[in-house]
Amino acid sequence: MRTLSRMLLLTLLITPLMAQADTLRCGSQLVSLDDRRFEVLQKCGEPAFRDLVGYSLGPNERREYQIEEWVYGPDNGMLSILTFEGTRLRAIERRRSR
Repeated sequence: MRTLSRMLLLTLLITPLMAQADTLRCGSQLVSLDDRRFEVLQKCGEPAFRDLVGYSLGPNERREYQIEEWVYGPDNGMLSILTFEGTRLRAIERRRSR
């Protein structure tokens, strides 16, 4: 019974951290995975840095997609790193700035 209680508590603590990876707050707006690049620009403005990471083949392997990372922040000591594949937001990473 005690182990079950610990597992439940751990699950409740981890759940908000997992949800954070799917959205990013920009002022009063939310950016979500699969948003388009222009939507992120409208909601968050220009990033502090943009890096072209490379290219990737799409699922049908007939089309090549540009992979780009945008960095916002630091905001309260945290950097937000957004990864775009083609024109779609594919990953949101939060990392403490050094």
